[in-house]
Amino acid sequence: MKIAVQLQGISGPTGTDSSLTSHGALASPTAGFLDSSGANSVPSDLSVSPAPVVGPLTAVGSGNHPLVVIVGPTAAGKSALAVRLATALGGEVLNFDSVQAYRGCDLGSGKLSLAERRGVPHHLIDIVEPGATFTAGDFRREGLRALETMRRHGSIPILVGGSGLYLRSLLVGLFEGPPRSEDLRRRLREVAGRRGGEFLHRMLRRKDVAAAARIHFRDTQKVMRALEVCLVARRPFSDLLRLGRQGLAGFCILKVGLNPPRAELYRRIDARAEQMYAGGLMDEVRSVMTRLGGANGPPLEALGYRQARSLIEGRMTLAEAVCDTQKATRQYAKRQMTWFRKEPDVRWFEGFGDDPGVERQILDFLKSALGASSAA
Repeated sequence: MKIAVQLQGISGPTGTDSSLTSHGALASPTAGFLDSSGANSVPSDLSVSPAPVVGPLTAVGSGNHPLVVIVGPTAAGKSALAVRLATALGGEVLNFDSVQAYRGCDLGSGKLSLAERRGVPHHLIDIVEPGATFTAGDFRREGLRALETMRRHGSIPILVGGSGLYLRSLLVGLFEGPPRSEDLRRRLREVAGRRGGEFLHRMLRRKDVAAAARIHFRDTQKVMRALEVCLVARRPFSDLLRLGRQGLAGFCILKVGLNPPRAELYRRIDARAEQMYAGGLMDEVRSVMTRLGGANGPPLEALGYRQARSLIEGRMTLAEAVCDTQKATRQYAKRQMTWFRKEPDVRWFEGFGDDPGVERQILDFLKSALGASSAA
């Protein structure tokens, strides 16, 4: 299948993130952190040596291969739409949901079953164990490989998911930040264990108000990455952002967005949370906990998993866990729409992706765009 298209609205480099890359510039390198008493200081056990920044990642080669991106809030029917489009256009799905990458995390992440995938190949699902850290950089590396595979197949990549950071890392690239410091992360985890995750967030807020405002205090991974960049690079994050990024090359990108009515979206979110708990989420979380051997892996910090673990450990009742999951997911959906509204060149459609009428509208739009571009 040879495809040559030239689409308008191809996204180019814009502001992006790697674990916290969407966040604003760091404060001055000399700005201090909060200690337990509120004084401005860096805990002595977090002192590190500066490290060089890493080089840019290599983008996929040149060409004009079409690529479709589906964005929108959780519970909007994006996954179902992706399967429909892949079936109609001869495509394969590339997942950019951070939790669906983990094996055994199915119900809580909204992962489609094999039957629901209808034979459509899905990439970057079930590729890492729950105890592993899968960063935006990891996603970009594996995503580029998957895109090259689809290009060789002559398939149209259909990108779908809810992690805007992952999508941006693939399309726009990552800032040239310092490599991970496992020793520093271990010490940050120890500090969090002694003083709590909110303490790390206060440290970040003292160093970088803008980053702290965008990173939720419970998002420990992003908070730690922010602190890691400050301490290892010993320079403002804004300086690293100005070094530039290497975006995705060789693909003509069409983006579609789902904008369902908020009241109905929230109703679906609430119903899905109830179905998750009724359908075996507790067993899924127990299984993940067993595989982790008592350790705390990244998936257990995700929506639904965090509340289910609290229920298992006796810190929440079932009613409290369900209610908290519903509330947190509604808030997350709102944040997703705020993020994706800033994504350039998105053609928005009112409604849900599993609505046949909306599916037809989007499919007609894509076929028209692809056909017109091929004829140009």
